[in-house]
Amino acid sequence: MTADTVITAVEETAAVKTSTKDAFTWGLGRRKSSIARVRVAAGTGNFLVNGKPLEQFFCTLQGQNRAKAPLLTAESEGNYDVFCNVKGGGITGQADAVRLGLARALRTINMSWDLAFREEGLLTRDARMVERKKFGRRGARRGFQFSKR
Repeated sequence: MTADTVITAVEETAAVKTSTKDAFTWGLGRRKSSIARVRVAAGTGNFLVNGKPLEQFFCTLQGQNRAKAPLLTAESEGNYDVFCNVKGGGITGQADAVRLGLARALRTINMSWDLAFREEGLLTRDARMVERKKFGRRGARRGFQFSKR
């Protein structure tokens, strides 16, 4: 096997991998213990989270607005189909994870939205996490109640 044959084989496998993913743009979002994998494709405005419509998965209006924020900022709500897989955490953490993943995917599609997303704070990962419980205490910081007798 010569070097030219190896390079050709590598190029062929790379071409196969990229051709299957050209239809979608991926973005990964995290918040607290939630992880969202977001796929965006040109379409009619479908928004599915774990196989359910957005309104059915995020029941509150706050969660829906947080998840759709990058589309509203880019003024392209009906132009893209969004498919999300979310796991871990609670409703608010999942909505924020979807928001970050969607913003990253849309920025990959159109780099001119980068400045608008940054001004809105959509590309900043919120690093706040739950503080661990320490030994000898009741919680992360709260000590046990003192009893004199």
